[in-house]
Amino acid sequence: MNPAKTLAEKDLEYIWHPCSQMKDYETLPPIVIDHGKGVYLYGEDGKEYIDIVSSWWCNLLGHCNPEINAGIKEQLDRLEHVIFANFTHEGAIRLCEQLTEMIPKGLTKFNFSDNGSAAVECALKMAFQYQYQTGHPERTRFLCLSEGYHGETVGALSVGTLDLYAKLYRPMLIDTVRVPAPDCYRCAYGECRDSCQCQCFEQAEKAFEQYAKEACAMIVEPLLQGSAGMRIYPPLYLQKLRRLCDEYGVLLIADEIATGFGRTGKLFACDHADISPDILCLSKGLTGGYLPMAITVTTDRIYQAFYADYNEGKAFLHSHTYSGNPLGCAAALAVQNIFRQQPILKNAEQRTRYLNRRLSEALEEHPNVGEIRHIGLIHAMELVQNKQTKQPFDPKERMGYQIYQKALDEGLLLRPLGNVLYFNPPLVITEEEIDKAVDRCVTAINQVL
Repeated sequence: MNPAKTLAEKDLEYIWHPCSQMKDYETLPPIVIDHGKGVYLYGEDGKEYIDIVSSWWCNLLGHCNPEINAGIKEQLDRLEHVIFANFTHEGAIRLCEQLTEMIPKGLTKFNFSDNGSAAVECALKMAFQYQYQTGHPERTRFLCLSEGYHGETVGALSVGTLDLYAKLYRPMLIDTVRVPAPDCYRCAYGECRDSCQCQCFEQAEKAFEQYAKEACAMIVEPLLQGSAGMRIYPPLYLQKLRRLCDEYGVLLIADEIATGFGRTGKLFACDHADISPDILCLSKGLTGGYLPMAITVTTDRIYQAFYADYNEGKAFLHSHTYSGNPLGCAAALAVQNIFRQQPILKNAEQRTRYLNRRLSEALEEHPNVGEIRHIGLIHAMELVQNKQTKQPFDPKERMGYQIYQKALDEGLLLRPLGNVLYFNPPLVITEEEIDKAVDRCVTAINQVL
């Protein structure tokens, strides 16, 4: 390494950053972060940034949270890792005990992995093998919503139908059935998400009627399609989907990697619809954004389909080196303890109302803000050329990216989803911090538009 180079220059010498066109870094070099506290990140030059996107949605309770720090430090002196096949440890057991009290009812068996994509991959294989071992070898396909996103592995990309991520790799992907997803902002039925009867659900009914007999499972992001631009759809849709899966014998997989642990205003998005999936995928907020860990949770009914003498060949031979990592479990236990000891959801509900009001006052009348939608503290602002026709900006203009750059100048980390800007802050954000974030966001928007 050349010692005369800056850290940003050294970064570009070695690192290929995720989800990035590295040529962009010629004009916007990587920002070197020195430390963080609460909702703030601080660059090596001392500049402050409000992390309004929770560092890709995973920082649940603020950076360098003292309770989570303490939990990890205590565990570090006891055990850093142990093989999770035929071995276990107290942290994993306690975590499952506590999660059982939080997650939707009926989910009882926990399979650990190390990231969200892996949790989805585990769920897909689990559903496929379950159908095979219960006398339905013909059920080999998956149903999924269009514009969905479930991760970057081959299986997860197959059921995630956003062409931005998946189109190039289609020759590698498994064949899935895409069900047209609800798009409540541009509803083809002219309805409103707050009052409709989900007329768009007829698309799912048609797909099930045609393909359900060959389908092992349906996977969804419940109520919120995150990477599609924070698209929000009604709980009724999820209730209807649960009934339809039951009717046709199709398993329902809920990908709550992005929506779990209070992000939508309830502990889990499924709670809004009062339904329980057959398989639940968790990650991101599970450890408060501290350590990569994920869990795929299922029912005893599914678990029993794998429970047999070894020579019957029914075991679920799916594994990850870091399954049940003790440090990850310690972070996750600290998160659960904070939820039990502090009024996190109650406070977040108050902040939700405040953020909703502040964004509405500041941007609802803006000629290029087509809609401000929200679920819990997650708020999304869809940018349009024409508010009346809802005509979007040409993606080649990269309007969201332009505003992202200006927001960084203002001290706000506002990473866009195409032409959708969004707030997905740590649940511990204060009203004062909301004020700062909204002001910086409005300034950045006005500088570009």
